[in-house]
Amino acid sequence: MLRLATAASAAALLSSCAAGRGAAPATPAAAPAAVPPIPTGSRSVAADSGEGHLANIRQLTFGGENAEAYFSANGDYLTFQGRADPGGCDQQWVLRVRDGGGLARISPAPGKTTCGFFYGDDRRVLFGSTHDNERGCPAPPDKSKGYVWKLDKYDIYTATRDGRDVRRLTNYGTYTAEGVVSPDGRRIVFTSRKDGDLDIYTMNVDGSNVRRLTTTPGYDGGPWWSPDGTRIVYRAWHPADSAGLADYRALLAEDLVRPSRMELWTMNADGSDQRQITRLGGANFGPSWTPDGRRIIFSSNYRQPRSGNFDLFLVNADGSGPVEQVTTNGTFDGFPMFSRDGRTLVWASNRNAARPGDTNLFVAEWRP
Repeated sequence: MLRLATAASAAALLSSCAAGRGAAPATPAAAPAAVPPIPTGSRSVAADSGEGHLANIRQLTFGGENAEAYFSANGDYLTFQGRADPGGCDQQWVLRVRDGGGLARISPAPGKTTCGFFYGDDRRVLFGSTHDNERGCPAPPDKSKGYVWKLDKYDIYTATRDGRDVRRLTNYGTYTAEGVVSPDGRRIVFTSRKDGDLDIYTMNVDGSNVRRLTTTPGYDGGPWWSPDGTRIVYRAWHPADSAGLADYRALLAEDLVRPSRMELWTMNADGSDQRQITRLGGANFGPSWTPDGRRIIFSSNYRQPRSGNFDLFLVNADGSGPVEQVTTNGTFDGFPMFSRDGRTLVWASNRNAARPGDTNLFVAEWRP
């Protein structure tokens, strides 16, 4: 998924937490020298005041930019995008949840990757990569445009969990990523610009039978299946007037999108019954579901719009009732996902950063 707030954009709000007892981070040597490996391990970190849902928090990465960590079905492994070198490209990695060990790079550098997801009885990993479309690292966005995302030329690939047997599933040569596999393992939901706008699609796990689900002008992305596979949650911004739509399309023509205003929506798996479920203001993104399918967990800066201070929140799947805050750290918390049994939460955060600009992965036992 496109990163809404990286460590670099939230650096002014960084505040470190004291590390507790635990194994010291280790630097594995599995990746080739051209792609520095991520320092990983397992170290206890104290929860912040008000984080009553989170127990026994552990930090699994220790430096660089690491985000979008998602569980294998059995809950034993994570796949994530990360880089230790500030000037390098994000690569796709796998590590063990238990101790942060077993780090392995699965993406075929050079190129930039994003949005990994386990499937096929945890034997394969889906991810987006630019390596066939743009050699090396794509150029960063033009800072004169303000805070914008660059729509790099990703396509969707799959590989075994050790990085072998890389297969290309899409061949659009434009932003196509954010893939998530349905609970039954048969379909992939993803975001693509292949028809000109940023819309949500589904396809079979072999890349066939592509179907477009959203058609409203504006940004639709970040889709995630409900646990029973019947609904999809996503983030969206649909300009309300002609001036807003013109600005959106002008940026899109430059391969850019401005993500400062987004709300959460849900729809049926076939694209019908599209409903807006938040009206919070600010930027709301990275939604996924609680294992019972009743609530959605997501990241938002709605309490401080346009800031880098994002926290995790829960909302009922139909949008009813109050929004419940999960994290309270004064930096960035995002990209949450529950393990299938609901006992563990993983997310990315700037908390406990050794250096301004670090984004690391954390897991915690979930207290309902």
